[in-house]
Amino acid sequence: MTTLTSPPGGAAIRHPAPPATTGRTGTPRQGGTILAIPALVWYAVFMIGPVIAIFVIAALHWPGMLQPVSFAGLGNVRTVLDDPVFWDAVRNTAVQLAVALPIMIVCAYMLGYYVAQKPPGHRVIRYLLFIPGLISTPAKAMVFYAALSPDGLANGALQSVGLGSLTDAWLASPSTALACLIALDVWSGIGFTAVLFAARLDSVPDDLGEAAQLDGAGHWRTMWRIHFPVIRDYVGVVTMLQFLWTLFGSAQHVLLLTQGGPGSSSTTLSFLVYQKAFIAADLGYSQTVGVILFLAGLVGLLAIRRAFRQNY
Repeated sequence: MTTLTSPPGGAAIRHPAPPATTGRTGTPRQGGTILAIPALVWYAVFMIGPVIAIFVIAALHWPGMLQPVSFAGLGNVRTVLDDPVFWDAVRNTAVQLAVALPIMIVCAYMLGYYVAQKPPGHRVIRYLLFIPGLISTPAKAMVFYAALSPDGLANGALQSVGLGSLTDAWLASPSTALACLIALDVWSGIGFTAVLFAARLDSVPDDLGEAAQLDGAGHWRTMWRIHFPVIRDYVGVVTMLQFLWTLFGSAQHVLLLTQGGPGSSSTTLSFLVYQKAFIAADLGYSQTVGVILFLAGLVGLLAIRRAFRQNY
C-alpha cells in the first residue's frame, strides 16, 4: 500500500507504506528452541541426573549393589575426613595437578608456537605430536611399564652408562610411583595440546609477529608478549580441559600401573572413588569422595577461568 503526499506547488509523491507486521517474528527462535528439546532432555537425563545421584548416594549407607540401603546423613563425610588414605589421595592429587598441569601447558604452548612458525617438516611434526593421542590407554600403560619395570629400559640405560646405583623399581617405590604417573600424564597430553595451540596460533595475523621482530623483539618475547595475550582465553580453555582430564581421568593410569600403591603413595581421588565403589563395595564412601571431587573440579574451573580471562 502506498500513500500520496503533495508538497506545496509540486506533484504528488508516492511513499511506500511500511510492511504489515504479521506477529511471526518469534517463529524462528521458537523453532530453534523446539529443535533443542531432544538435546536438553538428553543432557538433563544423562548429565544432570548422575550429578544429583552422586549427592543422594553420598548420604546413604550402601555396602554393595545388592545390599540393603540406609540413610547415613553426614556419617559418610565424617568417615571420609577421618580416613588417612583420603588425605593421602588429596595430597597426591594436589601434587599431580601442581606439577603436571603447568609443565604440560607451558611446554605444549612453546611446542605449538614452534610448529605454528611452519619450520621445515612442520606437517610431519603435527602428525608425530598426535601419536600419543592415538594410542589406547592400556597400550600407553604397557609402554611405561616396559620402560620402568626393574629390568626395563630405564634401568638398562642407567646401567649402560655406569649409573647402576641409580636404578630403582620405579613403579614399586613409594618415592617414585607418583612421579611415574605424572610423567605418563604429561607425555599423554603434551602432544595433543601442542597441536591445539598450533591450530589457534595459525589464526593470529602474521603482521603482529613481524612488527614485533622489526622492533627488535626475539622469538621468546614475541611468543610470550605478543602471541600469548592474543590467545590467552584459548589457553584458559585448554587448561581447563587438561585440568579436568588430569583430575578425573588419572584413575585409569593408577589402576593399570600401580593400583594406588605401594600403600597409598600413588592413590588419587579419582582412583579412590573407583576403589571404594568396585573393590571395597562402599558406595556411600565412594560417592562422598565423588562429591568432594566434583566440588574441587568446579572450584578449579572457576579459578582457571578467572586467571586466564582477557584484561580488555
